Amino acid sequence: LFHMLQLVAFQILEKFGKPIAGSIPTIIRAYKAAVSKKIHEVYKISHAIWQRNYYERVVRNEKELKALREYIRNNPIKWELDPENPHKKSKSE
Repeated sequence: LFHMLQLVAFQILEKFGKPIAGSIPTIIRAYKAAVSKKIHEVYKISHAIWQRNYYERVVRNEKELKALREYIRNNPIKWELDPENPHKKSKSE
């Protein structure tokens, strides 16, 4: 999947405000919309489940890939303290 997305990223460029089928922003937008819809249906929540934005990054070597995988693996652990977490626990709890 990583190599496919990398290939797509170099072949299809989306201009601001003009979605292009198959572009990374369009794929991410569709994925986030589908997941959000399902989560809202199943869990009956009304608040946003995604942070506002995402950042594209080209992974250039194995060292960067390893660091990125570690970040993805460890990031959910930090969610309890994240300022954007609507259920954030205070330090006194």
